[in-house]
Order: sequence, then C-alpha cells, then structure tokens
Amino acid sequence: MIWPLSRRPAPLQQVAGLGAIQARFKVAHAGFTLDVEMNLPGRGVSALFGHSGSGKTSCLRCFAGLDQSVEGYLQVNGELWQDSAQGLFVPAHQRAVGYVFQDANLFTHLSVQRNLHYGLKRIAPAQRRIALEQAVELLGIGHLLQRLPGNLSGGEQQRVGIARALLTSPRLLLLDEPLASLDLKRKQEVLPYLERLHTELEIPIIYVSHAPDEVARLADHLVLLEDGRVTASGPLKETLLRADLPFIFEDAAEAVVDARVVGHDHAYGLLAVQLPGSAVRLQLPHGPLPLGQAVRVKIKARDVSLSMQQAQDSSVLNLLPAQVVDCIEVVEKAYVLVRVQVGDEQLMARITRYSFDRLHIQQGQSLWAQVKSVSLLSAG
Repeated sequence: MIWPLSRRPAPLQQVAGLGAIQARFKVAHAGFTLDVEMNLPGRGVSALFGHSGSGKTSCLRCFAGLDQSVEGYLQVNGELWQDSAQGLFVPAHQRAVGYVFQDANLFTHLSVQRNLHYGLKRIAPAQRRIALEQAVELLGIGHLLQRLPGNLSGGEQQRVGIARALLTSPRLLLLDEPLASLDLKRKQEVLPYLERLHTELEIPIIYVSHAPDEVARLADHLVLLEDGRVTASGPLKETLLRADLPFIFEDAAEAVVDARVVGHDHAYGLLAVQLPGSAVRLQLPHGPLPLGQAVRVKIKARDVSLSMQQAQDSSVLNLLPAQVVDCIEVVEKAYVLVRVQVGDEQLMARITRYSFDRLHIQQGQSLWAQVKSVSLLSAG
C-alpha cells in the first residue's frame, strides 16, 4: 500500500502512557498465514523461537514494515508505527529499525570504515544516539576499519554488519539468525559481543533463532512460534520450565539461572556463584571472573537428583536446600519431573518413578537438590 502525501502518518507518533512493545500482525501468503499477538519487554532480548517455516522471519518483516499487506498494530516504547484500524502505517524507511540478516550484506567495494559511515549517514546528526566510536568498541572491530569485507572472517563480517545497524540509532534492533551461517568457532567469537549489546544498550532486540543454546544464553523473553501462531510467550526462565510446553520433556531439558560471582578456588579451578534471594552457592569448573559479575548458568534436569537428607560424603559438588513446587508425571515414561525452588530460582529434576515413590515426594516438601553439573552460559 502506498500512502498519498496527504494521508502519510508522522513517523514517530507518540502513544501516551505506553511502554514496551505491543504487536499484532495478520497477513496471508500462498500456503501460509501469519496471525500473531505479542507483548514484549521494552528492553533486553526477546527471542522468536521455532522450526523453519514457523513464521519467525515473517514476524521480523512485519516489525520492520517490509510487508505492507499486513493488517495489525505495532507500538514500540510509546511510538506508534502501525494501526490498521486508524489507517496508519509508517513505511519501512521511516521506522527507526536496525535489521541484521544471516548474511552481513556488506558493500564489498567499501572498507569497513566506509561501510560503517554508510549506516551513520542514514540518520541526521541531531538524531544520532550511538557514536561511531561506541559501535566500534562494542563490537571489537577497531583493528578492522581499513580492511575490505572480502578479507574478513564470517564472524568479523557479522560484527561489522551489527555495528552498521547500530549506527542508524535504531529504537528496535532485529537480528534474523545472525549466527546461522557461521561454524561453531565463529559463533563463539560473535556471541560475547551480542551479550555486550544486551547488557550495555537500552535498545530492545528481537532475536530470531532455532538454536536452543543461543536462546538460553541471550534471551530474557521467549516467544514460541508454530505454523504462524504464537503458542507460548513469557520470561525465558519461566517458559523453559512450563509443563504445557515441550522443552521440559526433551532429553536436553534445562533450567536457566542468574547468579553472581562470589569467589574462585584456584587450586581446583572452581568458580563460585551465588543465587539471588539465597545464600546458596554453586561451584562449576571455570576460570576466575571478577567478583560481583553477573553470570547466567544452565542446569540440565537429568543432572539434578533429590535426597531427603544432606549428603555428608558425596562426589556431587552442589548440594542445595530446596522445596518442591510441583511434580509432573510423564505418561508412558519411567521418570517423573520435579520442579523445586532454590532461593529465587527454580530447577527441574528428572528422577525415576521408582525413586519418586520410594521417597514419597510431595508438593511443599523440603529436601536437598544434588546438582552434578553446572555450565556457564554467559558472563556479562
């Protein structure tokens, strides 16, 4: 749809009293219909997760205003970009959106520095909120400025592409599987820089991925898509442990836990972290990190066992006082899932049905969670 000049809406119409991101999109394509409604946080990372063909990229195109046949509503931190009921649609070039694809799409004939200046020139000087030096430092690309894209690794190209998107001073950053084309080594190279965007910028990020580890490491909010519909949406840690979703029934089911560094045992190479709302500490094999640094760890359900008493002699490092929240019996399986509260965090234990019956586990019961393995997801 092309707006006549007399009807074209102002690109930054303000919606009084509203925050966060509110979106409703409905659009029909040949053989596929997207029909979604989302309420997302106004900062941090919201991940759109689902199999290929679930509608993730279609959603991003709607956020960016690239599909004008969409019926719906979009408000981003108080700015109204679309309201079909009012005949309002802010075109893509007037939306303050940074968009990063699987391929960095750099101009191959321009140096890194000139690629970055291209992004910077798209925004008027008075409206710039991110300086060139800040974007270069955030993505760690200062040593690449004079190189041509053809002389960069895939990970370096993506970092330059993200920096260029940031230099448009977006109010919303869209990342469409930015690591999908990279091998494991290059992914590990880029992920710390994505974490920096998460912790150091106020810009809300919508991150598309079908890789669970990326989502667990980066996301604050999780939206599960299937066949063009939202099947679940909520804070990452809560959504991963929902009994009505498939995550906890998979072999790799895990809880994601926030913590802070409280010490390091150099003799044994063990990092100590403390859970919020509790004096409980976890120990995990890792090098030293600054005291007080926020970290995110994952604990797989299969690595958590339960005991009625605190073990005195055990090879298990982490013995945590816990309380049973609920129990989920898995039909036609030999195990039971037990959700337990430890401080402000929740873990899931996968134990055999035999052990569940023998220990007489009940909701509200106090017991000990024995955590065999803890993995560091991110430090930021």
